Amino acid sequence: MKELLEAARHVRQFAHAPYSTFKVGAAVRGASGAIYTGCNIEISSYSHTCCAERVAVFKAVSEGETRLVACAVITDVSPPAPPCGACRQVLHDFGPDMSVLMANTAGEQQVMALRVLLPNAFTPDKVLDVLRRT
Repeated sequence: MKELLEAARHVRQFAHAPYSTFKVGAAVRGASGAIYTGCNIEISSYSHTCCAERVAVFKAVSEGETRLVACAVITDVSPPAPPCGACRQVLHDFGPDMSVLMANTAGEQQVMALRVLLPNAFTPDKVLDVLRRT
């Protein structure tokens, strides 16, 4: 997890957060062992902003990595911030059993299982069940 956190810490410097000034760095580890990073990117049409965690996941998937095993997120707030609900769902779709390390720039850290952060998640098989009924 240390390597993952350092990758998230490094990419946080590239966060584009001119409106909120809330800079986030994230890194995910694929089942292959590769690390993919992301930072939050805010744009003037704020609803189209993308969180750091989703950027990291989308980079992983765009490189062919579809099974993720861990995620690290770093911000500058105390206590360390967890991923938002949308990011929790995206993370779950690619790694329901992953561990999530939440950290801040002051050195505080907390690790939680994604299943604890997103209990009773909406899963891909539930989508298929709904589609089969139509």
